[in-house]
Amino acid sequence: MPIPRRALVAAAVALVLPLSACGSGDSGGSTDASGKIEGDITFQTWNLRANFKPYFEGVVADFEKKYPGTHVKWIDQPAEGYADKISADAAGGTLPDVVNVSPDLVAPLAKAGLALDLDKSAAQYKKEYLAGAWAGHQVPGMTGTYAFPWYLNTGPLFYNKSLFEKAGLDAAQPPTTYDELFTDALRLADKSDGKVATLANVPTVEDFGRYGVELMNKEGTAFSFNDAKGVQLLTKYKELYDAKALDPQALTATPESSGKKFLTGAVAMNPGSALDLGNFKKQAPNLYKNIGITDQITSTGKVNMYVMGVMVNARTKHTPAAVAFAHFVTDAENQMSFAKKVAIFPSTAGSLDDPYFTKEDGTDETRVRVAAAKSLKNAVNYTPVLFSEQMKTALRNEIAKALQGKQSPKAALDNAVKACDTLLRQQG
Repeated sequence: MPIPRRALVAAAVALVLPLSACGSGDSGGSTDASGKIEGDITFQTWNLRANFKPYFEGVVADFEKKYPGTHVKWIDQPAEGYADKISADAAGGTLPDVVNVSPDLVAPLAKAGLALDLDKSAAQYKKEYLAGAWAGHQVPGMTGTYAFPWYLNTGPLFYNKSLFEKAGLDAAQPPTTYDELFTDALRLADKSDGKVATLANVPTVEDFGRYGVELMNKEGTAFSFNDAKGVQLLTKYKELYDAKALDPQALTATPESSGKKFLTGAVAMNPGSALDLGNFKKQAPNLYKNIGITDQITSTGKVNMYVMGVMVNARTKHTPAAVAFAHFVTDAENQMSFAKKVAIFPSTAGSLDDPYFTKEDGTDETRVRVAAAKSLKNAVNYTPVLFSEQMKTALRNEIAKALQGKQSPKAALDNAVKACDTLLRQQG
């Protein structure tokens, strides 16, 4: 039940490809951020200009006013091909001084010695951020933190109360555990003669994490989601698939297609964020009238969070200015301002205690925001930093074979781990 990555920002970010090249690890630049904050630096964002141009122009102007000897050139790249652009810049020595990254993008840059280790160069700022967020850009097998945490997102599970009621389920008591989810899903499928599925997506690595599966060894050298618990989860999904409690088109589903199934009443539950409520109101008013909102289901007591970061190029010629600007963009004041423009959440400690994230006003939008903010305080990013898009595809392909009965759940996960470990070794 992955929350679609589009929930990160209204502008929608694309899924990314791994960077192919590993470098020498030679940083080439100064790691000392204690000098005078001055010089010209370049700041690159990821598909944010269209919706947030005035905000970022304001942040840049405020920084330049605070530090008169600086000049920040802001560039924004489209979502399409962002990872390839970073890869090309990294290989060509043209990587901007300050870069908007996700954890899976920062890992190969850190390995190549291109991401500044903030634990060494900016450790004084660590206490300003939520612990789970600061850890979001750490790389297994390496010591250090390679980007300032920026905005976070998570979201609830939405469910269709009328579909629950038609199946004889209590719409006021949605499932809160995996056992309840699987039981309710089988009942919904049975009562609707297979016309109503409960879920529209096959399990992702994040779902295995939420189920309590140990995904990877601590050294970051091998995956381990083929353990008994992992096999148990995939076996349950196979049961759902056979009963049509998992949508028959789940094998090829995208977040968008899953969302459409939920809008039309073909699927009873779907993950999302506060952004989706407005969409329901406009596109499916009948669904909106019957919308139920409940927490993500997890066996660990910690929900999944998505985290975006701001990385400093280790080879920047202006380390003090680049570190100062990366911190400025991600400080509490600027994050709070950004969070009020779009349904995302700040990663700074204490910000989630602001009344904006704690006070109910009777609207569903606020209810989702308050619940999500509360859950983020101890949330984790379950997707391993080293889990690339190629690995996601390998896992999905093996899961599809298991659901179709072409191989056992155990064989599917064994094969997926083998493929992912091979890809991991190729990362260098």
